[in-house]
Amino acid sequence: MNHLSRRTFLKNTALLGAATALSARSWAQVAGANGDVRVAVLGLNGRGKNHLQSLAKVSGVRVVALCDPDSAVLDRAAKSLGGDVKKFTDLRELFKLSDLDAVTIATPNHWHSLAAIWAMQAGKDVYVEKPVSHNIWEGRQLVAAAKKYNRVVQAGTQIRSGEGLREAVAWVQAGHLGKITASRGFCYKRRPSIGKTSGPQPVPATANYDLWCGPAPMEPLRRKKLHYDWHWVNVTGNGDVGNQGIHQMDVARWFLGEAGLPRHTLSIGGRLGYDDDGNTPNTQVVIHDYASAPLIFEVRGLPAKAGGADGEVNGSEISEAASAAMDHYAGVWPAKMSVGVGNVVDCEGGFLVTNSYFTATAYDKAGKTVKEFKGADRHMQNFIDVVRSRKLSDLYGPIQEGHVSSALCHLGGLSHQLGHTATPGELQEKVQGNAPLAEAYGRMVGHLAANKVDFGKTPATLGLPLAIDPAAEKFTGPDAAAANAMLRRDYRAGFVVPQLA
Repeated sequence: MNHLSRRTFLKNTALLGAATALSARSWAQVAGANGDVRVAVLGLNGRGKNHLQSLAKVSGVRVVALCDPDSAVLDRAAKSLGGDVKKFTDLRELFKLSDLDAVTIATPNHWHSLAAIWAMQAGKDVYVEKPVSHNIWEGRQLVAAAKKYNRVVQAGTQIRSGEGLREAVAWVQAGHLGKITASRGFCYKRRPSIGKTSGPQPVPATANYDLWCGPAPMEPLRRKKLHYDWHWVNVTGNGDVGNQGIHQMDVARWFLGEAGLPRHTLSIGGRLGYDDDGNTPNTQVVIHDYASAPLIFEVRGLPAKAGGADGEVNGSEISEAASAAMDHYAGVWPAKMSVGVGNVVDCEGGFLVTNSYFTATAYDKAGKTVKEFKGADRHMQNFIDVVRSRKLSDLYGPIQEGHVSSALCHLGGLSHQLGHTATPGELQEKVQGNAPLAEAYGRMVGHLAANKVDFGKTPATLGLPLAIDPAAEKFTGPDAAAANAMLRRDYRAGFVVPQLA
């Protein structure tokens, strides 16, 4: 080998070695002393407990750190794990760990985007719970961060991981039931009153309230419970449309095959049947106007009728008695089935029903079963698999999809917040001419009547009709200024979501 060719050979070998090292760099980052993927869980109530359970089932994973701003919650979770797990109340300190590869985020909604972005900036991969954002703007920044920092980001929309639902979506989109005429989602889930306080409440002595609030305003606590009931307060939660409803909204859009936001959105509903410290709707119909077909989503937190089982709420779970006492959507089909929490896809030649996360059944117009689909939750396993392979195309819950479906929930919330209380006559006039909305609204009126809710005394809210530019993810029309001002929030100093898009 002459001097020139030898030098070229050495140069090319070095470049090849550098490329190989670069492609393997991410895996080297996730290879601990024994080759395990080292994970931290942030937020240890509710879904955080589920994350720990799911991670325990994935081979080659070690939970090495936990974080929660409430030390009592943190200590309880650490005790349940046993072993040598590091504990943090401040997630910023946790992100400094060099022996950490990935984090799963199960904090309250207002922390989701910022925590995920900070984690990516620290070189960690991320599994972030639904909704992936508290508002539309920060969700877009989250998507941009994943691209900028080249991280694996899995949205906690676990229904997408079930092979049965994946098969069902492809089957329906192939036209086996004809054209989709409406894609429906339902969250008929009992949500009792959270109570009415007379003034500021004490924060648990074990909780760092400054860290708990983070990006949200640090306002006095004005509800009995710090934990979980934040779902029903706008500054931290998104109501059931963004809690349970994000799953069904995501499935409804998935079947439609719509990649972005709708052309128009309208909400009708309110917090009805009781007066408490919550300010998100417990009864709501949201309709998204897509070119392919309308997407209709319904929330009902009251029982089937006044005096029904109230149910003991434990996190996101309700008792069997309370579940049985809820309304169920029976559609207009001859088949004898119903849905409480799930989806119905109406088609020209039949319909498809999902009333559990990972199964679905297709029927013809006569109600005869055409095909059944079954699967299981593979979401956390899929996340870890992609952390190892770095093949982002293999993710079941890519962050772009999580962002768009979360944004659908935020659109319903924005329409409601910008709306006004209306008389029954005004509401009826508004829904006329829109058959899918009128049908859903009519059933909602019947439901409220069964619960002895008087629209005259406790009027519902007619949401602001929103006209949307899907590509820009902004509002258009005469009310655009007010709506666009609510695309993002004012962040507290030290907890500002960075603008990356």
